[in-house]
Amino acid sequence: MTTLAQQHCEACTPGTPPLQPSAVEELRGELSAEWDVDGTSSLHRRMRYKDFAGAFAAATHVALIAEAEAHHPDLTVGWGRLHIKLTTHAAGGLTRNDFIMAARIDAALG
Repeated sequence: MTTLAQQHCEACTPGTPPLQPSAVEELRGELSAEWDVDGTSSLHRRMRYKDFAGAFAAATHVALIAEAEAHHPDLTVGWGRLHIKLTTHAAGGLTRNDFIMAARIDAALG
């Protein structure tokens, strides 16, 4: 079986169904414990860095992954911190793509 970090996002269209709670729970087990799940609507991860440059570099790395996957998280960068929020707007909640992106972020940033 391919790990989530080795998979690629697939295009979603309006009306794509969000994941059921049981699927969210199952996929959540494949991510870093640092990800918080907001029901079936979004994934969040807050990361700390020693300065603004570290947070900005991490955000840039996430942005490059997101662009390659055509699945774009909301990023908030501040001095020494990065907040990542993943959701699939076309589905109105979480899809497998969000977990793939989270796993790719885990692999890239630790």
